[in-house]
Amino acid sequence: MKAKNSTAGRRVLSGVAAGVLSAAVLAWPQAFAVAAEPKPKVIASFSILADIAQQVAGSDAVVDVLVDRNSDAHGFEPRPSDARKLAEANVLIVNGLGFEPWLGRLQQAAGFKGTVVTASAGIKAREFRDGEQSGHDHAKNDDHKHDDHTHDSDHGHSLAGHDHGPQDPHAWQNLANGRAYALNIASALAQIDPANAEGYTTRARDYAMRIDALDAKLKRDFSALPVARRKVVTSHDAFGYFGEAYGVIFLPVSGLSTSAEPSATGLARLIERVKRENVSALFVENVSSPRVVEQIARETQAKVGGTLYSDALAPQGQAATYLGMFEWNAHQLLNALQ
Repeated sequence: MKAKNSTAGRRVLSGVAAGVLSAAVLAWPQAFAVAAEPKPKVIASFSILADIAQQVAGSDAVVDVLVDRNSDAHGFEPRPSDARKLAEANVLIVNGLGFEPWLGRLQQAAGFKGTVVTASAGIKAREFRDGEQSGHDHAKNDDHKHDDHTHDSDHGHSLAGHDHGPQDPHAWQNLANGRAYALNIASALAQIDPANAEGYTTRARDYAMRIDALDAKLKRDFSALPVARRKVVTSHDAFGYFGEAYGVIFLPVSGLSTSAEPSATGLARLIERVKRENVSALFVENVSSPRVVEQIARETQAKVGGTLYSDALAPQGQAATYLGMFEWNAHQLLNALQ
């Protein structure tokens, strides 16, 4: 009897030991995950950059944003919560080209010590000539330029009054530049997080292929329009790169700043030009007041073609991603210019 009890006891102990071992084996991945390196915390200056960064980062990094969707980066006033958010980040992705004049102060307030990635690095920026109010007659066809270019004095403010400096910062409005943004971000993340470098590189390459396909399609679509009809009025000077890439002339009501107001003289000249050249459509922007554009529409009988997304993504819907924003804008423009 004692032998039987001893055997049974050994079996029970053996079962308990096996159970403990199994539990330890099952718990090992969780314990390992806790010990693994935390994901890089990436913060982008505004929503368009944040979406491009997210496409590249996938699930290998945590992406946040400072200037959120449907918000104007031009007039952004950082709050203490933004400084705390930035202080917790490892990587800050900026547009550069003077687009974020408030960012230096925010970095200082946050005591940010991480890596700064300039998405626009290496691209060819549009330069403004001295004394020229940017944004008029951006298309490549010189024969469509006129002697009555509207200069800074016509709009009641000089280029020097803008925080952006002598270069147009809206480079993402050319898809070829958006491609460069994605590759720049991927390269930086691969260096910061080499364990996931292959993932960043692969996602950026796939994303670049999607960008190239849309870029080629838009060039075909806009080239099919009569050149004389490729003229539109927009709220502010955000589409110069788009105009150069796809052959559209954008006539902005104001300069680079969404808060700038045209002078009475500048507005009168723009209204006269819209009438004289039969400008096909006017567009408001998601980050600008529609008031002046609507005034021009009333005085010229030109139609308001809809809303374009310039400096910020939509909270939801098609324009909630960078490529979706491009498809939305192109659709609005093509419909109005037919």
